[in-house]
Amino acid sequence: MSRKRCRKSLKFVLPTRFKKLVVAQNGIMSTPAVSCVIRKKGCDGGIILTASHNPGGETEDFGIKFNISNGGPAPDGCTNSIYKLSNEIKEYYICPDLECDISKIGINDYLIENEPFRVEIIDSVDDYLQLMKEIFDFSAIKSHISSGLKLLVNCMHGVTGPYAKRIFVSELGAEASSVVNGVPLEDFGGHHPDPNLTYAADLVEAMKKGDFDLGAAFDGDGDRNMVLGKKAFFVTPSDSLAVLANNLECIPYFKKSGIKGYARSMPTAGAVDRVAEVTGKKIYETPTGWKYFGNLMDAGMLSLCGEESFGTGSDHIREKDGIWAVLAWLSVLANKKMSVEEILLEHWQKFGRNFFTRYDYENCDAEPCNKMIAELEGVMQSQKLIKKSFTSLNKSYAVSNMDNFEYTDPVDKSVASKQGLRILFEDGSRIVLRLSGTGSSGATVRLYIDSYEKDAEKIKQPAQEVLKPLINIALEITKMKEYTGRDAPTVIT
Repeated sequence: MSRKRCRKSLKFVLPTRFKKLVVAQNGIMSTPAVSCVIRKKGCDGGIILTASHNPGGETEDFGIKFNISNGGPAPDGCTNSIYKLSNEIKEYYICPDLECDISKIGINDYLIENEPFRVEIIDSVDDYLQLMKEIFDFSAIKSHISSGLKLLVNCMHGVTGPYAKRIFVSELGAEASSVVNGVPLEDFGGHHPDPNLTYAADLVEAMKKGDFDLGAAFDGDGDRNMVLGKKAFFVTPSDSLAVLANNLECIPYFKKSGIKGYARSMPTAGAVDRVAEVTGKKIYETPTGWKYFGNLMDAGMLSLCGEESFGTGSDHIREKDGIWAVLAWLSVLANKKMSVEEILLEHWQKFGRNFFTRYDYENCDAEPCNKMIAELEGVMQSQKLIKKSFTSLNKSYAVSNMDNFEYTDPVDKSVASKQGLRILFEDGSRIVLRLSGTGSSGATVRLYIDSYEKDAEKIKQPAQEVLKPLINIALEITKMKEYTGRDAPTVIT
C-alpha cells in the first residue's frame, strides 16, 4: 500500500509551488530517517504515510503525518491551520499522466506548465547511517559485539528491516540471524507492530531462552523501541531513558555537544528526574507527543528525552528514534562491560527505582469513556478526594492533589491544557488517566501507575506485585470496569 500511495501522492505534489521532491526508494523510509533527511537537505517539510504502531493494510490504519522544516512533528498551531484549510478546499490539481519509477535511485526532471520540477529518489538508509556514524563509536560497539555479545532485533515487518540489517549486521558485525521479521510488509504480516510485551511476545519468548544478551523490537515506522536483557529482563521506557541519561558521556556526540537538559512526557515515570537532580541538569515535563520536545531542542535546552510509550531520542533529529536508542544501549554495554540487568540493578541502587506499569484498554466504546473522564473531572473540581485515604492489600495511600495536566511551553509560552488526569498521593505515587488519540477505531483508555522506592532491599521485587495495591485503588477510583465493560486490560506494560 505504501508504494501505491506514494506514487499517487506524487501526482498531487507536482502541480504545487515546490520545485523539488525527495522520495525514498520504493517509498520505504523510517520516520527518524525522514527527520534526518529534512534537516540534512534543508527541506521545507516532509510527508510521512504511516500506520505508526497500529495494524496496517488495506482494511486497517493509514495515517498522513506532516513534519516541519526542523524535522519534527508539526506543532498544534500548524496542524490546526492545516485542518482549517482542509475545510476550505474547493478544488485541487493533479498530474494524472505523470509516472515516476520510485524503485530506481536517481534524479528525475520534469517540466510542469513550463516550470522545472525535480524528483530525487534516494537510498533511504544512507543519510541516516552516516548520521549514526557521526554520533556513535561504531568501532567500540563492533568490538564489543565481536567479543561475544549476542543481539536479537525484531523489526516486526515494519520499515526498520533494511536499517537493522545494514547497521547491526553489515556495519557492526552481528550475525545475519540477529535480525528477524526484517522484510517490510504493507500489512506488517498481519500483526500489530507495537513494540511491547504483548505484541512483541515472540521476541520475549526468544529472549527467555537465555541465548541473547540484548533484545530489541521496533514499531512499524521505526520511531519506537523496546529493550530487553538476557532471559527477557524488561527495561521500562522510563528506566531506559534514565539509564541513558546517566551514561551519555560514553557516546561521542554528547562529548562534543555537551548535555543541555532532559525531558519526559508527563505520564512517564520520574526516573530521569533523579538523574537530572544528581547531575545538576534541567528536567522538563511535557504533554504526551514528541512535538512538545521540538521547541526545547531548537532553543538549545534539551539533549535527551523520552516517553513511556516506548519512544526515546535526542536532539540529533526531531523525532523519537528506535535504532538510535538501541545503538545508545550498545554503547553503554560496550562501555560498562556489564549485562543489561546488572546495569539496571546498579542504577536502582544509586537512584532508587520507579515502579511503573501501564494498562491499555483498546477499542472501547468512546461515549462511556468520555463520561468516565467527565466524572473524574467533576470529582477533581470538587476536591472531595483530597486527604482521603484508600487501602488495598493492607497498604494505604492518601490523596494529596488531583488535576488535569496543563503545560506552558517555556520557549514560546503556548499553552496545552487537559493533557491527562492526575491523582497524586502523599508518598509521591501517581495515577494518570488519558484517552489516547493515535488509533482509528473506538477509544483507547490508558491508565498509568507510578510509585518510587528507594529502599535497596525492595528494588528487586516484581513491579506488578509492588504496584498491585495502587492498581486496585486506581481501578476503584476510575470505575474502570463500569465504564469500559472490561474485566482486564488489552495490554499491560
